[in-house]
Amino acid sequence: MPSLVRGVLLGLALYTGSLPVLSCAALVYHDYCIVGAGPSGLQAAYFLQRAGRDYVVFERSHAPGSFFALYPRHRKLISINKRYTGKSNSEFNLRHDWNSLLSHDRRLLFRRYSRDFYPNADEMVRYLEDFASLLKLRVQYNTAIIHVTLERDEQAWNGHYFILTNQDRQNYKCSCLLVATGTWVPNVVNFPGSEYVEGYETVSTNPEDFTGQTVLILGRGNSAFETAENILGVTNFIHMVSRSRVRLSWATHYVGDLRAINNGLLDTYQLKSLDGLLEGDLEDLAIVKDKKGKLHITLRFYVENSNISAGIDSVTLPQDELDNFAPRAPYDRVIRCLGWKFDFSIYNRSLKMMPGKGDKKKYPQIKPNYESTSTQGLFVLGTASHSIDFRKSAGGFIHGFRYTTRAVHRLLEKRHHGVPWPSTVYPVTQLTNSIIKRVNEASGLYQMFSVLADVILLRENATAFEYLEEYPVGILAELEMQTGRKAPSGLFVVIMEYGKNFSGADKDVFYYNRAVGEAQHAWQSNFLHPVIYFYKHLPTEHEMKLRPPDWPLPRPDAIHHIVEDFLTDWTAPNAHILPLRRFLENCISTDLRNFFAESCFLFAFTRQKLPPFCRQGYMRMQGLEGSKGLWRHAVEAGLLQDYSITDFVGDRPPDSHKGSQDQLLRDHVISVHPLQHLVNAKDEL
Repeated sequence: MPSLVRGVLLGLALYTGSLPVLSCAALVYHDYCIVGAGPSGLQAAYFLQRAGRDYVVFERSHAPGSFFALYPRHRKLISINKRYTGKSNSEFNLRHDWNSLLSHDRRLLFRRYSRDFYPNADEMVRYLEDFASLLKLRVQYNTAIIHVTLERDEQAWNGHYFILTNQDRQNYKCSCLLVATGTWVPNVVNFPGSEYVEGYETVSTNPEDFTGQTVLILGRGNSAFETAENILGVTNFIHMVSRSRVRLSWATHYVGDLRAINNGLLDTYQLKSLDGLLEGDLEDLAIVKDKKGKLHITLRFYVENSNISAGIDSVTLPQDELDNFAPRAPYDRVIRCLGWKFDFSIYNRSLKMMPGKGDKKKYPQIKPNYESTSTQGLFVLGTASHSIDFRKSAGGFIHGFRYTTRAVHRLLEKRHHGVPWPSTVYPVTQLTNSIIKRVNEASGLYQMFSVLADVILLRENATAFEYLEEYPVGILAELEMQTGRKAPSGLFVVIMEYGKNFSGADKDVFYYNRAVGEAQHAWQSNFLHPVIYFYKHLPTEHEMKLRPPDWPLPRPDAIHHIVEDFLTDWTAPNAHILPLRRFLENCISTDLRNFFAESCFLFAFTRQKLPPFCRQGYMRMQGLEGSKGLWRHAVEAGLLQDYSITDFVGDRPPDSHKGSQDQLLRDHVISVHPLQHLVNAKDEL
């Protein structure tokens, strides 16, 4: 039954607005309903389960990850599985693990499922099955949601409930709807002769079926090049046509553009081995079949002005007027590889689920918090939420949306359960260290560059700060409402960015002197690098709307770029840490250096205001904790006398020596050396 007709019939059994439900099946209620048990649906389920929330996941197939059971057709994923980085930090390693979901279970790291750098899709299916079963996620399989509508109710969380109906006409009711179905409906272009076109989703994957054939591929994305790569060695030649020019991911820095693993046809094209690429609007084309079954490319207006039923001889071909027309040779097969789009068909008009505009029309319209622009309480997760960062960041892929899904969960925890956004409070002396640690380790900042950011809220008088991780920058103006945290004394925003003019299909990213190495030129950095924005006040909605083009944030009161680093290791004392510390000090008018006790002692006599490190440590008599190693060092340095154990233990057994030594470390006063040995504060970092 066509989806449109099925939707009309279902509409008779359901209500719109305040009309009663006519179905005899009882409503099953859950606070949260997740549609789709793909990676983003399972990731959302994990966070809800850890928080103890009432939820259910609906999956139309018999197992999770049904998309990966079918695609990619040739089974090789383009998401990297880097098993070795030389580091043991698990958060850092996730920067280079593009397949694992977030969980507390170390067994559920994808590197345990595949040794291949580009894994097989079957291994992803097995991984998702284990993720759901080992974590005991509440997934209801073989349940296809075929209709979703609203029920108005002022007592509901969002002023309405969502009513979901499955293929058996069982109804479910929920307060919050999380759509994690991805984009799985094939993009199809209709033109005269399109009935002769085979789809990527059904075309043979056996190269022998293409032996000695001439093939035309419609499309220029990874699925098109993946298909070409599979048959490259057995065809006469392959032509590829699309409206836009090819975009290489290493030039655009967008993971969804053409990856090197699939671009063998570019070699054969540029090295003149018969294969080739063409640009043209597919809607202007037409295909006619001759008596031998060969497919000829012509233009739509030629066909519209001809009697195509009379045969190919009655149709004008471009080569009849231009004898060197590029695709003049007949083709044996034409294959459509145009990607996928979101399925809007199951959503009632009451939800107002609208497609985006332009290149984003394959995605539903959502706000920067991943909530529907028209329906409160409806959130879009995973690949379908990629309109937020399309062609910019990694939000359409596992290594990106695992973090945006966590961000949505934190927003929901605050909205519906009063749980503030997780944060940690540190003394201001830890400000530099906290930033350096995060930019060197955090995977969410690294993968969702320009989309997720760490936010540092300064406490009164800049004596302490509150650190919030991976907050969506698009809703920075709503931070206090969305997180339950206050920003009364200014804030820093830590984000990762590429250079403004470095990425693009027409950019030469390998030009000489492309890298910046000097700290004073850090603002000219091209590669991914940390940028710190300082605001004296939380930006307003109006300021967010007026931000410069291609800026993730409005103009700050001060900004600092940490110079790009070849190893993405921002720990160099002079190139990275010192310039950052001085920037932070200028912003908050506070000395952030650490000092030895001797320096703090001198400052107590020579300064009206001590640095925070001295105020928070030395003046409160908070020094180093006693230990055997420190005691030995003090003895060797002549700061403590080497008392014999018998001098103070008497006849006590040896097991009690440790306690006596610790008592000595607590009670003994270390003498202060003459002032000429003091370290000049200007020489300390």
